[in-house]
Amino acid sequence: MLYVNVTIFYGINIKQVGVNLKTLIKNDWQGVLQGEFDKPYYEQLREFLVNEYNTQTIYPEMHHIYQAFQWTSFADTKVVILGQDPYHEPNQAIGCSFAVAPGVRIPPSLRNIYKELQDDLGCTPVEHGYLKAWAQQGVLLLNSVLTVRRGQAFSHKGKGWEQLTDYAIHALSERGKVVFILWGNAAKSKIPLIDQSKNTIISSPHPSPFAARYGFFGSKPFSKANAALLNYNEEEINWQLPENADETEE
Repeated sequence: MLYVNVTIFYGINIKQVGVNLKTLIKNDWQGVLQGEFDKPYYEQLREFLVNEYNTQTIYPEMHHIYQAFQWTSFADTKVVILGQDPYHEPNQAIGCSFAVAPGVRIPPSLRNIYKELQDDLGCTPVEHGYLKAWAQQGVLLLNSVLTVRRGQAFSHKGKGWEQLTDYAIHALSERGKVVFILWGNAAKSKIPLIDQSKNTIISSPHPSPFAARYGFFGSKPFSKANAALLNYNEEEINWQLPENADETEE
């Protein structure tokens, strides 16, 4: 049982509440990852998070840690867009790689993703960063590390998340017919986990302002992903996001 300050979520004056991380994924990912949840490294990770959430400002909020898995089940996953760790500034991280909540300023990397999407498929850029429409079609927006301290990128690196998300990547690879979109060296380091005989890897430099001009722009990952899906006799992703986004749709 993991105990965290309830004020993180609800703003009420109760010191602590129990939250069992093992029951937060309410679809088939629960069964896929159950064996990992039972391992000693995961117990150590939970103990680490107990202290972090009680003594530091941690993103995302606890109930969003597994949002990527909640939005896109194991069976429904057709594409994986792999990130590193959550956004580490206030009001940004929602538990999905590159995505932010409606009303939050679009981060620079996501703006570059929208630019490439427009150049690739002609999709009109939207003025929000809420990517749930992609997730609902089978795009798993997965970070390799699922939590972070405020203002401290990579602060939860090496604490156990990578073992869990590596297992998720491997499980999808074993299932097969998945398109893995890997941007940047950290994402490309996961290539050994993926069986390329039954999956597709699309890789390029990262879409960050520091790297996008070195090969992300012009890489056409979205049309390539759709071509791969058609080859697998799967329906293409409609990458055009809705003009307006409302998180009450959850």
